[in-house]
Amino acid sequence: MVDLLVAHYGRLSTAPATGTASRTALEALLRKPFPPGPSDPGEVLEQLQRDVFSHTIFPNHPRHYGWIPGPGNFVGALADLLASGFNVCPTLWLEASGPTEVELVTVDWLCGLCGLAEGSGGLFVSGGTVANLTALAVARRIMLSDEVARAVVYCSDQTHTSNTKNLRILGFKADRIRKVPTDDRYRMDMAALAGAVEADRVAGKNPFCVIANAGTTNTAAVDPLEAIASFCDGAGMWMHVDAAYGGAAMLSERARTLLKGLERAHSITIDPHKWLFQPYDIGCVLVRDARWLAEAFREVPEYLQDVHTAVDPKGEVNLGDYGIQLSRSFRALKLWMSLKVFGLDAFRAAIDRGISNAERAEDLLRATDCFEVVTPAQLGIVTFRLHRPGADDETLNQLNRALIGALVADG
Repeated sequence: MVDLLVAHYGRLSTAPATGTASRTALEALLRKPFPPGPSDPGEVLEQLQRDVFSHTIFPNHPRHYGWIPGPGNFVGALADLLASGFNVCPTLWLEASGPTEVELVTVDWLCGLCGLAEGSGGLFVSGGTVANLTALAVARRIMLSDEVARAVVYCSDQTHTSNTKNLRILGFKADRIRKVPTDDRYRMDMAALAGAVEADRVAGKNPFCVIANAGTTNTAAVDPLEAIASFCDGAGMWMHVDAAYGGAAMLSERARTLLKGLERAHSITIDPHKWLFQPYDIGCVLVRDARWLAEAFREVPEYLQDVHTAVDPKGEVNLGDYGIQLSRSFRALKLWMSLKVFGLDAFRAAIDRGISNAERAEDLLRATDCFEVVTPAQLGIVTFRLHRPGADDETLNQLNRALIGALVADG
């Protein structure tokens, strides 16, 4: 397996950037009945390489620019090996005190990065979707005591779909989710937000939460966080910031000003498997007051009664009380080890490089007459399309769809 990984990375830069197959082809290769007995491990590994990994687009390929990154790093990969090999489950302090402390420390590092004050806390989860779900469940508990009948949530028309999905899971019907329009830079329109909240109050509803964006998936747009924070403070509302991608830009001196106001949020989502260069999967939810997590999720079943106390004088933390999962993997290890091995300055330089690369790409695109920049470079993202003078939008859309298909087929 180590040899396979070494060979993979050794040839990655010269291999195709894409790899995919039809469902029909893969069904023929992989749809087999339960194996009644053992198989040769070498043959299984050979099939894995031939029939599975060869039909994969790797986001850490040096010529892969297509979506929000999952770049990974080799220290993080080895940390995952250790976490699985030792089979660590940081749910109870009694069971995994060392790994729990590593997670608490690493979460505190991220709280400090985002500017949250002492007493804040958080939890590592699978990714942005579950981080957003956890944050919104905490907001529902703290602000509404889980009573959602009249409650209304506000988000922009650029908000990640995980948030609307999660609100549905949490019992909010579609007519309780307000999509606020955005300006010409795809940022939430504050006048529209204030108007929507006022209209709902007059109608007898209970506006309780605003979901702000810090680096949208489409264009890396950042909502006016400072203004939203002041609005929420004045209106007595919860402010959640989906910073799954953009939150890591707090490391960059040149980008940090875009995120002013992030530190005033009640809850924040940040994904280390995006711009903190970790292998999938690792997301993180942060909250202004760590006690809110246990208030929202803590249960004491009979089989765990001897590891819980009403008030723990020793400060021991059971992370299973902090979120949805009880059994959970040691996700914190890869981020902790990566930060220890490389140092924070390496992450800062890599983020700055990503920002500079997008700006360089924009310059190159503008220097040609065959591409049109749709949104300028921001936080490492620039959007553009192939352009033909005189062509209408539908023609250009068809041309760009065909181009995408050709890129995938060509590799």
